[in-house]
Amino acid sequence: MGIGPMQIIIILIVILLLFGGKKIPELARGLAQGLKEFKKASKEVEDEINK
Repeated sequence: MGIGPMQIIIILIVILLLFGGKKIPELARGLAQGLKEFKKASKEVEDEINK
């Protein structure tokens, strides 16, 4: 019982209504930067373990 395409569309519409069109790119950039930092930290930990 996963999320279907209709539920994803509804979620995106709600996000658009809550944050507005101008705020979404800022949120996406912040999320991408957070993921990048998380991957970097994960790689550093993995490298330390493999030494």
